[in-house]
Amino acid sequence: MKQYLEAGKIVRTHGVRGEVCLEPWADSPEFLAGFKRLYWDGQGREDAGVLACRVHKGQLLLRLRGVESVEQGDALRGKILYLDRDDVRLEPGQHFVQDLTGLTAVDGSTGQVYGTLREVLPTGANDVYRIVSQEGKEYLFPAVPHMIKRVDLEGGVIQLLPIPGIFDEEGEEA
Repeated sequence: MKQYLEAGKIVRTHGVRGEVCLEPWADSPEFLAGFKRLYWDGQGREDAGVLACRVHKGQLLLRLRGVESVEQGDALRGKILYLDRDDVRLEPGQHFVQDLTGLTAVDGSTGQVYGTLREVLPTGANDVYRIVSQEGKEYLFPAVPHMIKRVDLEGGVIQLLPIPGIFDEEGEEA
């Protein structure tokens, strides 16, 4: 597992004093606002120097060390910021999206392999997993707790409890 995870991307400047707007890649901008440190690289070698942050219209506004003008802030547009997983306390049953992608999706009852979890799509009500079979067929699986039996990050497997119709053509159990 990666130690440093993508937190979000700088998408624009805000104001005239170099404040930048971070598009959060987390459950909420409030989650990211709690971090004292964010990093410029995925190895944690370069601290971004967060001086202040605040939530604004679903995004995070950051003041960063050494960024004092619109021009300096604009030069950071498109840059990704990272967080250290050791700085995060997840509740039981919560996982980082970056840890879920790449897991092998299997039936929690029969062990049948459905494919690889390629993407987690936020929909508002619940996330949806995009699972791609070995043949390239795509399936959308609702990520609701009662349909997920177990997540085994070390084993690289997510065990699912699908309702009929999600992974078969006619809507009947295979």
